[in-house]
Amino acid sequence: MRKRKIGQDGPLVSAVGLGCMGMSGIYGAADLKECIATIHKALDEGINIFDTGDFYGSGHNELLLREAFTGYKREDITISVKFGHMRTPDGGYTSPDCRPEAVKNFLAYTLQRLGVDYIDIYYPARLDPTVPIEDTIGAIADMVKAGYVRYIGLSEMSAETVKRAHKVHPISWLQIEYSLFSRGIEKEILPCIRELGISLSAYGVLSRGLLGGAWDKNRALIANDVRNNYPRFSGENLNKNLALIEDLRNIAQKKQATVSQLAIAWVLSRGQNIIPVIGSRKISQLKDTLGALDIDLSTEDIREIEAAIPINSVFGERYSLYQMKMLDSEK
Repeated sequence: MRKRKIGQDGPLVSAVGLGCMGMSGIYGAADLKECIATIHKALDEGINIFDTGDFYGSGHNELLLREAFTGYKREDITISVKFGHMRTPDGGYTSPDCRPEAVKNFLAYTLQRLGVDYIDIYYPARLDPTVPIEDTIGAIADMVKAGYVRYIGLSEMSAETVKRAHKVHPISWLQIEYSLFSRGIEKEILPCIRELGISLSAYGVLSRGLLGGAWDKNRALIANDVRNNYPRFSGENLNKNLALIEDLRNIAQKKQATVSQLAIAWVLSRGQNIIPVIGSRKISQLKDTLGALDIDLSTEDIREIEAAIPINSVFGERYSLYQMKMLDSEK
């Protein structure tokens, strides 16, 4: 397993991580036995970083991970946890809460659900517009001093917010969407975190399945699949986006790879500080992800890939208009 370092003084972890959100219902019901088997397979193959959120399934995801990690050594596993999204009993979301007292409350419940004494990387999922980022990071820093957290991260934050947070306590990890379809971070955010020595946790690397290479334009999403609300999956946008992928498929075939492997390999090639977090919830998907680690892209390969899917060529935003307004990274 290839390794990459978290931040300036963090541990070496696997070059790809396992994102666990999809195991707790956001794309429809998951086979929990298969999910746990996938986590075990990931561990056995050398993947040692797992990303979750206390709001994934309203705590369900953390309990699932606790069950899956039973029998494995805690020191062999790196857990990153997001917090701050408030949930309602009917499965909805309300405004984020990143007050210092809320931070410590969320962490207390996370430690209990996961059955661990500390969290490796802890961070707010979104910027709370009512709370200065300095206050939120200060509260996590208190938890670092107390031994409950090892490293501090951020998610979907602008370069300006990252710099402000970094002045309070060193930031080791920024999670943000990054793929051939989502390259907005390249202008300001990516240079910023490289300058500060912060690792990029890239999610949405396959654009929620669009860059997986197997999406059927006639595929009907089930009612509770969150992608029903995303413009890239709507109407003519979907057809145009799938058409973009055909040129990528031709390149993948020449490399004897799948489209998804090529998309992951491209993100891996963008810098040693980038750790893609891939949301595999089946062993077959995980094996495909692992295959991306065997692909070495030449300068010519990268040029050809980026010519096939030019920057800003995707149709539709990555989230709904309401959700886009919540992203500090888009401001």
